[in-house]
Amino acid sequence: MKPGKTRLKTKDKELIRKAFDVALEAHRGMRRKSGEPYIFHPLEVAKIAKEDIGVGPTGIVCALLHDVVEDTDITLLDIEQLFGKKVAKVIDGLTKISELFHQNSNLQAENFKKLLLTLSQDVRVILIKLADRLHNMRTLGSMPGEKARKIASETLYLYAPVAHRLGIYNIKSEMEDLSLKYLEPEVYGEIRDKLQKSKAVRTRFLNRFSLPLKRELKKAKLSFDISGRTKSIFSIYEKMRRQNIPFEEVYDILAVRIVLNANRENEKADCWKAYSTVTDFYKPNPERLRDWITSPKANGYESLHITVMSPTGKWVEVQIRSKRMDEIAENGYAAHWKYKSEGEDHAVDQWIERIRETLENSDTHSEDFIDEFRLSLYEKEIMIFSPKGDMISLPSQSTPVDFAYEIHSQLGDQTIGAKVNGKLVPLSYHLQTGDQIEIIKSSKGKPSEDWLKFVKTAKAKSKIKSHLKTEKKKFAGLGRTILRRKMRELGIKFEQDNYYRIAYLFNLPTLDDLFYQVKNEGLDLNQLNKLKIEKGLIKNNFRKTKNAIITEVGGRAQIASKSENIEGVEYNLANCCNPIPGDKVFGFMNRNNLFDIHRSNCPKALELRSHKHYRVIEAKWTSEHSLAFLVGVKLSGIDQLGMVNELTNIISQDMDINMREVHFESVDGVFQGEIRVYVTNRQHLNDLMRVLNKVKGVEKVERIDDTK
Repeated sequence: MKPGKTRLKTKDKELIRKAFDVALEAHRGMRRKSGEPYIFHPLEVAKIAKEDIGVGPTGIVCALLHDVVEDTDITLLDIEQLFGKKVAKVIDGLTKISELFHQNSNLQAENFKKLLLTLSQDVRVILIKLADRLHNMRTLGSMPGEKARKIASETLYLYAPVAHRLGIYNIKSEMEDLSLKYLEPEVYGEIRDKLQKSKAVRTRFLNRFSLPLKRELKKAKLSFDISGRTKSIFSIYEKMRRQNIPFEEVYDILAVRIVLNANRENEKADCWKAYSTVTDFYKPNPERLRDWITSPKANGYESLHITVMSPTGKWVEVQIRSKRMDEIAENGYAAHWKYKSEGEDHAVDQWIERIRETLENSDTHSEDFIDEFRLSLYEKEIMIFSPKGDMISLPSQSTPVDFAYEIHSQLGDQTIGAKVNGKLVPLSYHLQTGDQIEIIKSSKGKPSEDWLKFVKTAKAKSKIKSHLKTEKKKFAGLGRTILRRKMRELGIKFEQDNYYRIAYLFNLPTLDDLFYQVKNEGLDLNQLNKLKIEKGLIKNNFRKTKNAIITEVGGRAQIASKSENIEGVEYNLANCCNPIPGDKVFGFMNRNNLFDIHRSNCPKALELRSHKHYRVIEAKWTSEHSLAFLVGVKLSGIDQLGMVNELTNIISQDMDINMREVHFESVDGVFQGEIRVYVTNRQHLNDLMRVLNKVKGVEKVERIDDTK
């Protein structure tokens, strides 16, 4: 392993060599799926941790040893005796989370919670885990197809967002690109090839754009480097998908980066000096200025972003930052430690502390917690002031209740009102950066279930749910007594299975919820009169097995599992993506043990395939009957007299397709239209779109993608 930019001390080199020797001996004779000696893996992980993330000597040692306790006869005690308590603690954290991807989804989520708790104790654990995952992604080609897709989904769902939140953008981008390579190989290949073909054009543009800037920056006596940054394949894919545009219409593929060689005392002034120089030469778009130097992002990112008009008439983003800022932008949290001043608190430190507090006091269901945590990774942050002027960082759209729980759990529980900037506001009010907030409390106040509808932070949600859970347990006894009276009246035995069947009848997840609702008179117990009861037992079979038929009125197209030979299984079409025969799909067994069919590019696919993968089956359409599926078509073009009539006549008369909804509008001679029609399959839809595309004046016809 190369020494990298920083020179290692002799004692550090000796420790790293010792760790390598221990790992080499421990993994002797072991091979990876690819067939290469296993020792190559910890070596590569250590290299990524050192060169791409920037960990120190202890981190390198831990990276080399990260698998020895899990996979060999070496114990944690051996590690402590050979390398000390600090290294042993990190290896222990890595070992505890190594079984992250069990088949049981809830166990997997529990283990990820352990990973996060360990992160809050020593951030090197997650840094090495990110390096480990990145190398596994780089060598994913040796894995079977379905296993590779599962690992890619997990990476995109959890690891890439964690890397983003820690500010390690180089790791995040590579993880996203590699995940796309295995999840959408055709799309990945197409974007990669187009980037390669257009590389020479981008190089010529960069040289032409930067040449006068270099001259002007030198005149301003600034020391700098200018380079071009090409948008990642995944970022291009996301923009194409989000805006529904082809590759050729993604105009911000290239950004120009100016990195200044400035000391810390002068770096901000030099950045603004460079900004002034650039905008004097190229016309800026004032609405596209992003100042993350004055107010850095929560993960420590600092930079000035401006968009200027190039000589070719295209807008170009220019990023201006110091060398220190650039290193933090690339290596994130790890680089932050290199520059951290004594007593300085980093925003990521606050975020990690928030994770620790939430985890240690959380009663939230593990899967729900992971979903909430993942959403928080990409959230913007706001800065709020307490009545004493202390500044508190919170996620965007946080409320006074979130603020109260951030200060103290008791304050949150007793909150009855709030003042923002001296004025009373509702508890659901969305706080803004710069707001000064005062919480009004009462010893008689208590959390309300309604608060869960608007609070933002995991900590607030956890505390509210914990309080409500205690309340439910408190009143559950009374509810059970009331329910038993009704059961006795109907001759239903007081058996556990009967209670669960009643809870399922009312669509309640737990018995505590059932008894609580009974106590609060929230249920119509007369519905129990309709139950089928034999010898004191409820015989209604609410739950279905995995192979059971899902009964619905009307005919169904047929779908089958690729892996389990389930022919003729009926299903529900997921409303979130509205699949039609011919779409690539997969099946998911929901909490009611019923199959939902999703399109492969459904926004929920990533979550379901990653940490709920044991409920996923690969599925395909096996036959298509004359059933109609509702789908949307979007049209645009040059407006002309009779255009709407012509289009609707083609659909309803020429192609004999039923329409449910038609909406057209015209502005300055250009029309935009949306039509909802019933088609039998994807080919039927493609035929319709092809015919509409031939109509004079129609410029574009496309499916309305319900997955966006």
